[in-house]
Amino acid sequence: MDHQLQLEIENLYARYVHCIDEDRLEDWPGFFAEDGRYQITTAENHERSLPIGIFFASSRGMLQDRVSALREANIYEPQRYRHSVSAILVTGSDGGMVQARANFQVIRVMRDGTMDLFATGRYLDKITSRGTAMKFAERLVILDNKRIDTLLAIPI
Repeated sequence: MDHQLQLEIENLYARYVHCIDEDRLEDWPGFFAEDGRYQITTAENHERSLPIGIFFASSRGMLQDRVSALREANIYEPQRYRHSVSAILVTGSDGGMVQARANFQVIRVMRDGTMDLFATGRYLDKITSRGTAMKFAERLVILDNKRIDTLLAIPI
């Protein structure tokens, strides 16, 4: 096992969730390659190879548009996330592309202080290690939940 690679992947995951949890959403698309894919789906859809998910973007530009919509157009109750990411595992590396996976939990904190376990699941990632910084070439967010109880406003 390449311990340096493991540390770099863990650092990428930590910086990613801190960006979201600290409401620095304008920085979030920068974690993806220019043509990076981001998809949120349910475990049931993933297991059945169903292409329809909860959210899909096929470029950094689409993610930037999503953030702009969140900030300027969408109306949703103010909330924050707190991620807990565990069991980060590098599953492969080939030609500048790293495959990794991890489990996550997201606690949602509402403006009035109420908290709930919003989502649990796993990340399945392809990470490009070409260039100076690692970027997600593909981030597949697989939710254990069959549905989200409200508007999925903030990225997971």
